[in-house]
Amino acid sequence: MILSMTGYGRARQVLNGREITVELRGVNARFLEYSSRLPRAFAFLEDPLKKLVAARVSRGKVELSLTVQNTTAADTVVTVNWPLAKGYRDAMTALSEQLELKNDMSVSLIARMPDVLAQTAAPLDEEALWADVQTVAGRSVDAFLTMRAAEGEKLKADLLSHLDVVEQLVDRIEANTAGRVKAYSDKLYARLQELLADRSVDESRLVTEAAIFADKTAIDEETVRLHSHIAQYREILSGDGPVGRKLDFLTQELNREANTIGSKCQDVDITRLVVELKSEIEKLREQLQNLE
Repeated sequence: MILSMTGYGRARQVLNGREITVELRGVNARFLEYSSRLPRAFAFLEDPLKKLVAARVSRGKVELSLTVQNTTAADTVVTVNWPLAKGYRDAMTALSEQLELKNDMSVSLIARMPDVLAQTAAPLDEEALWADVQTVAGRSVDAFLTMRAAEGEKLKADLLSHLDVVEQLVDRIEANTAGRVKAYSDKLYARLQELLADRSVDESRLVTEAAIFADKTAIDEETVRLHSHIAQYREILSGDGPVGRKLDFLTQELNREANTIGSKCQDVDITRLVVELKSEIEKLREQLQNLE
């Protein structure tokens, strides 16, 4: 399965009194670049979430966002400062006795006194919370990869289309080079006849020059390698797993062979075909930047 590096996945679920939402966004990058936005209280989940994503995503700039909202689970605990509360009670009792006033002390009155009641965070079961977050994060990654796969299929079809054009251009280059040596020999022979006028042309010298020309401009090795690279390209595209780096290397090889052909052949028609060939290879390279 061919995967694009562009994708989005979102999952939300209520588990154990908490509504957990995990979102993943991915764009192009040379390697895996992971970042996250987590509530401060859940910073301890940074590393396990990174490992969860890295286990299934090998390339791209991926950002994970986590939100957790309590629905029924208590996130705070109210505690009583008993020594302070008893101190207020004793002080008010003493005031009542010393001033001979009615003691109208009540629980609500003491509770309103400074620092008698305090709110603290409820104890957090980190393992239980991670189990719940892991469940939702896994579903988010599933959705993320599903979108990447859909985009990847479109990219694969486009790459194969450009690859067909590349192969057609290589075939045309081979066809154009078939009679090139004979055409060069004929042209050289005519030129020598013109220069030597009534003197005869040295046939052996002509054959030698044609052989030197053929050796310098032979592109058989380059076209054979181009066909081999094209076949390997298709084989990789039909496989599974990350393919971007492999195809990036092959694209560089395609471009290298095209440059060699261009430097060897000065024929105008072949030069035009090489320009078209390099243009199609560049289109391949551009699309590869989107593949994992």
